[in-house]
Amino acid sequence: MTATRTSPYAALLLRVSLGGLFLAHAGVKLLVFTPAGTAAFFGKLGLPAALAYAGIAAEVLGGLALILGLYARWVALALLPILLGAIVTVHAANGFLAQNPGGGWEFVAFWAVALVVQALLGNGRYAVTREA
Repeated sequence: MTATRTSPYAALLLRVSLGGLFLAHAGVKLLVFTPAGTAAFFGKLGLPAALAYAGIAAEVLGGLALILGLYARWVALALLPILLGAIVTVHAANGFLAQNPGGGWEFVAFWAVALVVQALLGNGRYAVTREA
């Protein structure tokens, strides 16, 4: 049975945590690797460089939307392809454990599952948009 009294706060905590992770991840791409460096890395993977800029924008805007509770269900689902793409293009070849050289797919997969859980839970408390 779901604890209806506390589940809205669980959704809030998950939503804010996921949003913060996306902002931190985008911050690394912006401030450490730089957008041009990220685009060059995407190019080495055989991906269009423009996809790097779109990914950074999606992480910033999606992270902010999650924190604010702005259509969290849909934002969580919209961010899911970024993480699944990261698994396929970067992390899968490095093995399971995140501590492996190059980072395995363990953390990214868990992060993707957390997005699915957010989509199932909805906004939670203190959200900009209300759900039925």
